Amino acid sequence: MALRARIVLWSAEGRRRKHIAELAGVAPLTVDRCKARYAERGVAGLEDKRRGGSRTQVPPKVRARVIALTRMSPPADSGLSHWSTRTLADHLKRREGILVSWHYVARIWREENLKPHRSGTFKISKDPAFAEKVADVVGLYLAPPGGAVVLSVDEKTQVQALDQTQPVVPVAFAVTERRTHDYVRHGTTNLFAERHDR
Repeated sequence: MALRARIVLWSAEGRRRKHIAELAGVAPLTVDRCKARYAERGVAGLEDKRRGGSRTQVPPKVRARVIALTRMSPPADSGLSHWSTRTLADHLKRREGILVSWHYVARIWREENLKPHRSGTFKISKDPAFAEKVADVVGLYLAPPGGAVVLSVDEKTQVQALDQTQPVVPVAFAVTERRTHDYVRHGTTNLFAERHDR
C-alpha cells in the first residue's frame, strides 16, 4: 500500500508517468492502475485487494465415507461388481448428496493404497491330508529330483472356466473381493500330471 500511496503523491506533484515508474520500480501501466484506483475509491482503493481464500477443504467425514464405501461392495441394485473412481463419486452425489470429484476419490485411493479393482483367491479343502499333498506337489516344482521332468497340463485353450466351486466372497471392510482358485471345468478333454525319473 505504501508504494501505491507514493505513486499517487508523486503524480500529485506533477511528475511524469515514466519518471514515477522508474522511481517506484514498476511498469508505467502499474502507475496508471494506482492513479485510477485512487480516483475511483480514494485511499481505500490503494489497499491490497483481498485475495481469494483457500479452496474449501473436504470435511474429514466425507473422506472417511469414501474410504468406507471403497472397502465395501457396491449396492446390489447398482449392477456393479467393483467401484471405479467415477462410479463411487457418482454414487455419493446421487445417493448421499455428497459432491466430490472422481479426481478426489482417486487421490484418496492413492494415499490410502486402496485398490478395489483387485481380487484375491481362497480355497477351503476338506481333505485331511491336504497340507501334505500340497507340499508334495510344490516340492516337485521347487526342488525336482535330478534328471526329472515335471509336466502339468490344464484345460483347452480359448475355453473360459468361470464357474467357481464356491460363491464369490464380496468386498468387505479392508478385504478385497475373493473367489476360489478352483472351478468347474468346461471343455476339458484330458488332464495329465506325471513325474518321470531317468
